[in-house]
Amino acid sequence: MLAGCASGNHDTDNPDWAQSGMPPPPKRSEADAEWVETAAPPPPAFSESRLLPIEMPPYMSLKFGIDPNTIAITRDGIVRYVVVAQNRNGGGVNAFYEGVRCSTGELKSYARYNNGAWQETKTPEWKRINDLNSRYAKALSTQALCRGNAPRNSVGDMVQNLRNPVREVQ
Repeated sequence: MLAGCASGNHDTDNPDWAQSGMPPPPKRSEADAEWVETAAPPPPAFSESRLLPIEMPPYMSLKFGIDPNTIAITRDGIVRYVVVAQNRNGGGVNAFYEGVRCSTGELKSYARYNNGAWQETKTPEWKRINDLNSRYAKALSTQALCRGNAPRNSVGDMVQNLRNPVREVQ
């Protein structure tokens, strides 16, 4: 006769991520292995007067916004945009030209705007949003850009979700 041991009320048929309440890691498929990113165009012009705020916790020292005129959904499933970071008390403006790949939960930074000029990222790489220290990327992808593992239907849908973000119950 075999005896089993238990270590609490954990369902051993469920993976660890399910027991901890975390979303499942993105699944990689053969299509992912064959996926090729389209070349990123130069950073689009942005305007501080058009920024739509990204809802962030009140304790954050920076405020973030996105110019809706910079949002583009590419045929390979990337959502590219310019996000602007400003100190809540005023001061300098930093902007980032980025792309989100909703299907894998990843972000890539193509260029940074500082002191009035764009500087391209030397070796842009896809990084998992959940592994980054930047809370705005996660907030932006969940509030506006992605619906599950796919981009939202249109830029208009993304803008609508930026204007009226769905708040998570805490």
